[in-house]
Amino acid sequence: MINNRAMIMGLVSCGLVAILTSCSSPTVKYGDATSAKPVSTDFGSNDLQQTVNTMVNSMLTFPPIVDLTKNRRPIIEVAKVNNKTMQHIDTQSITDSIRTRLLRSGKFRFTDRSTDSQTIEEIKAQQESGLNDQNSAAQFGQQYSAEFLLVSNLSEIKQKDEDVIDVYYKVTMSLKNLKTGILEWSDEQEIRKVKER
Repeated sequence: MINNRAMIMGLVSCGLVAILTSCSSPTVKYGDATSAKPVSTDFGSNDLQQTVNTMVNSMLTFPPIVDLTKNRRPIIEVAKVNNKTMQHIDTQSITDSIRTRLLRSGKFRFTDRSTDSQTIEEIKAQQESGLNDQNSAAQFGQQYSAEFLLVSNLSEIKQKDEDVIDVYYKVTMSLKNLKTGILEWSDEQEIRKVKER
């Protein structure tokens, strides 16, 4: 009887331990935002950082761009990165990183077409509300126009067989002079990821 009771208590204890272990919440911890260790063949955060750093450095050190920005800060419009891959990639995040890095270089000024609707609403409010001094209120037709347009494309080629998945990414960026139509700078960054089973 005592052995049966001890066996039952042991089984109940093991069952409780198993239940508590399986019901425990997952562990969450901070990771290194600059880690270069890939976890999949998808376009990841390190790919974004590496691409933005490489491409912006290429543009900032290109001799004609160095000359162009020596004595003034040209105005640039950064177009949203075109995603030509089969993946869902937050290209707005890539675009924002490019713009931020270029802005922090102190070499350029920027227009931002993505906020045009908010800008129009704010100018209307300043003009029509009767609350603003019209001498200091923003006026329609007074904003500066971009001199250059920075365009980027992200594409991929994926190959796979039973044992290997090979993904090749290419990011191409080009800076176009909007008045002349001349392509002032262009470069590309390549990334290859291979997953073996």
